[in-house]
Parts: sequence; C-alpha cells; structure tokens
Amino acid sequence: MNRAVVIGAGLAGLATAARLAAAGHRVTVFESAPAVGGKLGVLERDGFTFDTGPSLLTMPGVLDQLFADTGGPAELSWTPVDPACAYRFADGTELTMPHDPTQVPAALDAALGAGAGQSWQRLHARSARLWELVGEPVLRQPVSLPALARMSARPADLRAVAPWRTIDGLGRRLLPDPRLRMWLNRYATYSGSDPRRTPAVLAVTSFVEQEFGAWYVPGGLRRIVDALAARCVELGVQIVTGAAVQSVLMQAGRARGVRVDGRDVASDVVVCNADAAVLYGRLLPAAAAPVARRVVRRTAASMSGCVLLLGLSGRHPGAAHRVYFPADYDAEFDAIFGRHPHPVPDPTVYVHAPDDPALRPDDDSEGWFVMVNAPEHRPGSGVDWDAPGIRERYTERVLDVLAGRGVDVRSRLRFVETITPADLQRRTGAPGGAIYGSASHGPRAALRRPANRSPVPGLFLVGGSAHPGGGIPLVLMSAEIVARLIGPAENAAGSTAGSRRLAAASPSRRRLST
Repeated sequence: MNRAVVIGAGLAGLATAARLAAAGHRVTVFESAPAVGGKLGVLERDGFTFDTGPSLLTMPGVLDQLFADTGGPAELSWTPVDPACAYRFADGTELTMPHDPTQVPAALDAALGAGAGQSWQRLHARSARLWELVGEPVLRQPVSLPALARMSARPADLRAVAPWRTIDGLGRRLLPDPRLRMWLNRYATYSGSDPRRTPAVLAVTSFVEQEFGAWYVPGGLRRIVDALAARCVELGVQIVTGAAVQSVLMQAGRARGVRVDGRDVASDVVVCNADAAVLYGRLLPAAAAPVARRVVRRTAASMSGCVLLLGLSGRHPGAAHRVYFPADYDAEFDAIFGRHPHPVPDPTVYVHAPDDPALRPDDDSEGWFVMVNAPEHRPGSGVDWDAPGIRERYTERVLDVLAGRGVDVRSRLRFVETITPADLQRRTGAPGGAIYGSASHGPRAALRRPANRSPVPGLFLVGGSAHPGGGIPLVLMSAEIVARLIGPAENAAGSTAGSRRLAAASPSRRRLST
C-alpha cells in the first residue's frame, strides 16, 4: 500500500484523496484551515446560511462520476436553475436566459430584437465544435504539447480554436448586438480574466453552461464538500484540519513527504491542492523547480472578488441568479488589470438569491450573496484591502450601485457581512485572494497554467490554479487526471488495488452526462 499526502482539503484535494484511497493508497490530507472545503465555504449568521464560493453547479455528470468511481452514489441531489440567469443592462433591457438551450434563441429575440437568437446559434454551434476539440482531449488529460500541436496542424481545427483571437474579438465578429457581446465577455470572468486578453477558446464556457445546464444543490453547494469529506472518511482517508504544511520534503531529488506543524510526515507521493504560487514560491526549495517557479512568478494573477452577504427581511421572488451590467464594461477590466489597479467604481453586480428554506431563518426573509469583480489584495503595489475604511466605503458603494440599478435593499437589511480579497487570501490561502490562480491571458495561457505533474518526481498539483483551471467541474477533472497519473497502489501480492475503479474513470470509457 502506497502512502499519499494531500496538501489542502479543498474540493480538488478531497476528490483526489477519495480517488487515491479507492485505488488502494493510504491517504492523509492536511488542511491549514479549521474546516475543509477551501473556496466552497459557508457562513452562518442569525439563522441565515450562505455559500461563500460557487453558487452554480455545471456538468453534474463529473460529480456523479466521482462518487460512482469511489464507492457509489452519494446522498446528494441537484435541481435545475430555471431561468439560468436574469440579466439587466445599463439601458434598462432585461434578458432572462432559460435553462433549456432550445428556448434561448426565442428569449434573445424577445429581449434584444430579431436576429439576436440567430447570432447566438452561430456562436453555440461554433462552441460545440470547440468542445469536441478541447473537452475530452484537453481538459480531461494532462496538459500536452503534442495534443495542442495536433490541433495546430489541422487547418480546420486551428481555425476553430483561433488562438490569435480573444473572447472579446470573437463577440465582435459573431454578435452584432453590444449587449450580447457583454453577455459573452462575462464568461472570461469565470477564469478571473479580462475578455480582451482571454483566448477565444474559453468562450466554450458559455456552451458548457447552456448545453449541460445550470444546477443547484438544495441546502447549498457546500453539501458537495460535506458529502465528499464523508466519502473520504468511509474510504479510510485521514483528514487533519488546523494543520499547516510548512514545506515539501525532498530526498534524492524526489518529493518524499511534508513538514507539518514542525514534524515530518513521510509519503510516496505528495499532491498539492494549495495554490501553485504557494507551492513553488514557499513550500519547495528554490532550486527544486526553478523554471516552474519563474513561470508562476511572471504570470499575472486572476482577478479576485468582493462579496457582500446580505440578510434581508421580506422576500422578493425572482431569478436565483441575477447580473446587473454597467454602462462601461471595459472600465471594469481597466480598473482590475490596469497599471494602477483600484476598486471598480461602477462594477458588474452578481446576485445569488436562492429560494431555499434551508438557508433562511423564516419565511419572511431571504439571504443574498452579492459579488463584484475586484483587483487582488496587493499592499504596496496595488490595492490594500486591509487599509482603514476601505471595507466600509466599498460596501456602501456596492449598495449604492445596486440602488442605482433599481435594486435598493437598504430598508430590508438585517445585516451585511463583507468578504474582501484580503479576507479571501486569509480564508483560502490564495495569494492576494486571486480566485483562479493565474489569469488566462494570451494565446499561450493553457501552457502557462501549472501542469498536474510537477517537475519534481512524486509531486502533483490539483485545483483551480493548476490544469485545467477553476470551477467545480474543472477542479474535479484535475483530481481525475492526478489520480490517473499516480495510478493504483501495489498490494503485497504485486497486483493492484482499485484498478477497476481507475479503469472506469478513464474518460475514454465514460461519457459525461447530466
């Protein structure tokens, strides 16, 4: 039986631990925070419960597969989010996107005018082709130069991927309506990036959300973490919270364990679910992986977010997910990624207002998760989100913006809890509170994202800062990749434990489903 240590009990770390344990490894997970979950956090106050991380589940088949591969279904269910999202543009236009993609063209024509639905269909068909190229071959495999080179060698595939084009450029080419282009550009923020610098291939995110649907877990998405942690315990995984890993131990050029709280823990493999910048910048000796260290240090960080958790009196039924766009979307990205970053004066406002009795204290209340995109926490050379008064001033600013867009909730407020990028850094360990690790800027963005197999033998990376990226389905794919790279443990008889489960996990033999 092989010993494996996982650094970090975020979703990807727990998923990797479960897969390795199911394959016969003896697994220990060390988490510096007092509780598991990482960015899939939860906050409770005055009878309200808030998810503090993702609010939508896409591609639930990936989650289904994880539990099937590690012992069978979990006690989890998900329901369709319908409508998937309600958008309000600066000119007052309101667009409600249905859960069913077949209904999208009519909804677009009704909101934006004749022809909008047809332009979306052209984009959707193009994105379906992109998904064929990058879904299984790229996202569910270790990052591979040969695979990318094969696409580049086929003219039709190269035109579809169009590495020279950005999401913003793609929208300008295919979507005549500026409001629909704004809708498309929002998907760059799913990787914490500027759509004017994000490769057009990442527009496939919009296809995934519409084709596989948007889903919600009753009781909150935090229940995914709870179910996965329970599965880990069933499989014999030891989860140790409040245990900060100080370094990765090296022996003869290979990772051989970790130092945690002053003691050495030996292992045959180490899996890092901490941010890649933390691994290469602090946990490893500088000489262990110099090239990876330089690449991570030179790559721009993704955006962060400023979150307001609102406990509200009364209930105003509406779409669970709402987006309020500004008049000048470019100004938002200039504020975040420009030479002089600053809190966005007129930001896009995202509201998650789930109609879930389990999350509110009574029937005359509702809890809102409100988020705006924000520059990372970088005292001295950027925004210091711990500076006196900035939390209070920006909280009031976001409430003012909401009111200016027709949603004044001040008279209903029971309380406001604000989570700044500095808070996110402390809570999740992500440097600067950068939610997605590195920004996906430039045609080589996929190659700059840290690979799952590190240059150090025996050391692997999972989670949002590593390949294939952030978000629930992608970090679960990263766990699947790493478990496959490590392989099943050898037992005393020289055969392998869990090989059938790992074979079942192979993307060539299992298809995604909703």
